[in-house]
Amino acid sequence: MKEITRIVEVFDQIDFSQRKAALATVVWVEGSSYRRPGARMLITDDGRWEGAISGGCLEGDALRKARQVMLDGLPIVVTYDTMDDGANSFGVGLGCNGIIDILIEPINPTDPQNPIAILQEFSQKRDVRVLATVLKSTGTHLSPSNRFVLTDSSTSLVPDWLQNDMQLVLGTGKPLNQTYTVDTGSADVFIERIDPGIELVIFGAGYDVVPVAKLARELGWQVTVTDDCIAHLSPKRFPVATCVLYADRQAVLDQITITNRTAAVLMSHNFNYDRAVLQSLLATDIPYIGMLGPRKRFDKMQDEFRKDGLLFTEESLSRVHAPIGLDIGAETPDEIALSMMAEIKAFFTKGSGGFLKDKSGPIHERQLANQHRSADAEILDESGR
Repeated sequence: MKEITRIVEVFDQIDFSQRKAALATVVWVEGSSYRRPGARMLITDDGRWEGAISGGCLEGDALRKARQVMLDGLPIVVTYDTMDDGANSFGVGLGCNGIIDILIEPINPTDPQNPIAILQEFSQKRDVRVLATVLKSTGTHLSPSNRFVLTDSSTSLVPDWLQNDMQLVLGTGKPLNQTYTVDTGSADVFIERIDPGIELVIFGAGYDVVPVAKLARELGWQVTVTDDCIAHLSPKRFPVATCVLYADRQAVLDQITITNRTAAVLMSHNFNYDRAVLQSLLATDIPYIGMLGPRKRFDKMQDEFRKDGLLFTEESLSRVHAPIGLDIGAETPDEIALSMMAEIKAFFTKGSGGFLKDKSGPIHERQLANQHRSADAEILDESGR
């Protein structure tokens, strides 16, 4: 989300009376690569770019290809083969052991359906959506770079032959490359889901909240800091927060929108405040609740709930992560913030949070199937040949 937001911001600053621009998008990965399908890079004809499609090894050549795309006004798909560790003509030993397809397309700022316009709408609405991009079309009414958008609230513009696969990607989050029979021809299509960043709500505004809010914003998350003590809520303490909110503990949820991307963290160090907020949160559908402090603190809250006749199911209580954080030996507020953010990220991406060296198989999940890439893709190895 942060990368998309930044690309949109840079795009809005471009003077198109003087400049041209193109967008490079990773649309296929076979084997290993630094970036996954959906990674993007905005490029201008003066050699500047925002975002990344690799660890830095492919950007230079993609820049050269983009200049030609801007001149021709036609999109291309370029294939980079990084399987050979010995190839070193890019000036670095890549050794990624993968094959990467990059779609490079010109951007017409006057076209309301240009790829950045779609990203702009996503940044504004912050909804989960699926994009289907035509990479190649033969004998159909479609053109390369044509796009279809699927959201929870809008499916009317998605053709029937794409509906099932776009719904599949919406549910799994895994990108898909597929060839479809359309009209009397065929079309190669890349389907991806793009997600808004995590929405973090921090209950409490002590000094140790500052590094949590700062790190979350660095990750591109939305951050709300709230407390029922207005003295703690000086905006100067939380300049990076999206929202600083004063609200009574009994009514705080009246002012907060909870979605399936919301994470709540209780770190006020006030037992009664955290207990009241937790009681309210457990009555919602919020997927993640983290609580700072020892496990016995949460156990005591559960005891008090039972004494008050408040019964919560095991499934509901399982949403509470107490104590919050991954076990990284954190001691300082900054280290604790890192531990907390790592756990929340792992929760929403369904990561294990363990050592990557202990993971069997690839680091990243593969695409849904090994569908073939466009036969017309321009193929380059690491030497640019």
